[in-house]
Formats: sequence, C-alpha cells, structure tokens
Amino acid sequence: MIEGDRAPEFCLPNQDNQTVCLRQFAEKWTVLYFYPKDMTSGCTKEACEFTDLRKEFDKLDAIIIGISPDSPERHRRFKETTAQ
Repeated sequence: MIEGDRAPEFCLPNQDNQTVCLRQFAEKWTVLYFYPKDMTSGCTKEACEFTDLRKEFDKLDAIIIGISPDSPERHRRFKETTAQ
C-alpha cells in the first residue's frame, strides 16, 4: 500500500480492550500509522509527534490510529507514559 490508498477493513482491540473497527471512522480522514513495539524510543517519539500535531489533525476532523502487535495492556501503559 502507498499513501492515499484505502486500507482494508479491520477490527482490533484498543488500549481499553474495546474492539475498534476502521468502518467506525468512514466519514473522517483517518491517519493510520504502524509501529513495531510500544515503549521504545523511536515509537514513543513518533507517537509524541502525532500528539503534538493533534490540533492540526482536529481542524481536519481527522482521526489518528496507531497500530502495533502489542497487547491492550501494553498499549494502555504506553498511552499513560506518553500522556505525561
């Protein structure tokens, strides 16, 4: 896939172990980014860069979704760590 391609439909658990499906955001611009592991320096930097730009994405009514193979529990710890 390349930038601008439509992503295939998927459903995955979020940090609260609730199922989130891409179709929930069909009416919004959606930014998907993939990273290999929560709580690593490179992935933390990437997540923080998206957080820093959140107001710009909000102006576009865009949703940001980060995806990694980690567990919902690890995602929750990562979110709590990067929110500080």
